[in-house]
Amino acid sequence: MDAYYEFERPITNLEKKISDLKEMSLQEKMDFSTEINALDKKLKQLIEEVYTNLTPWQRVQLSRHPTRPYSEDYIGLLFADFQELHGDRKFRDDPAIICGLARFRGQPVMVIAQQKGRGTKEKMKRNFGMAKPEGYRKAIRLMEMAGRFSIPIITLVDTPGAYPGIDAEERGQSEAIADSIMRMFDLPVPVVTVVIGEGGSGGALAIAVADRVLMQEFSTYSVISPESCASILWSDSTMAEQAAKVLRLSAPEVVKLGVVDGIVQEPQGGAHRNHQDAATLLADAIADQLDELLPLSGAELRTSRLARFRRMGADFMISSPLEA
Repeated sequence: MDAYYEFERPITNLEKKISDLKEMSLQEKMDFSTEINALDKKLKQLIEEVYTNLTPWQRVQLSRHPTRPYSEDYIGLLFADFQELHGDRKFRDDPAIICGLARFRGQPVMVIAQQKGRGTKEKMKRNFGMAKPEGYRKAIRLMEMAGRFSIPIITLVDTPGAYPGIDAEERGQSEAIADSIMRMFDLPVPVVTVVIGEGGSGGALAIAVADRVLMQEFSTYSVISPESCASILWSDSTMAEQAAKVLRLSAPEVVKLGVVDGIVQEPQGGAHRNHQDAATLLADAIADQLDELLPLSGAELRTSRLARFRRMGADFMISSPLEA
């Protein structure tokens, strides 16, 4: 695997040495097993050291890693019989949000997921995971369908934010996001959300008003991107690394704030290093949450969901300077 970020380079250099030794062993018919085993052990230690001591900015970079599993990858690995459903019945379909019925370990579920796309062509098609109003209206339509048929909902969040273009604003972007948030509070079925990459601003929250919100270990969840925050605070987007520290957007920080309920561990070195293992860990976490939520009635779910969001920030209120 090639190094995409500088902090990954020592790992990829060591992996290349191991690969070269294995190839030489086959070509020269020599036994390098002792050397390979020693390097393998060193590699595991290096991966643990690097990924245990990540800075906030490095966590942001990992959440955006180009080989990190996207929603479409997880849909293929987590669900059976997925049938995608299209359109908001008002304007058109929005490929930035994938919706559909599926089975999760035998349980019928409705999947609502944000998809960034790989490669230039697909990124353009998916609008880099930035949904327009029709995307959120499609999500609303299908979440309410799930409510009518008593089908649990699983949402996968991975977006830098809702699309801020003129055409989206003309079609009511803010209203669509607000409507999605409001309607999710009233859903009579279990809703489980997982932030699998970037959870950016209202674009993420629009499909994250859930009974349980989880974050993968190296995902981020924030009211604004570090670059935009730096532009606003210091009029300099290059100070994004400093902004990442201020925003407290990593999974451990967001859990401390009470915004999410738990962290889904990733394979050693991050989900991008092993998609299958990442999906297995994610599936187990989702299953645990559904097991707790499925026995609850619609009224119980609505009440606890509303209470969950009302509690947010209650323990972190800071008095104003005039009150101090």
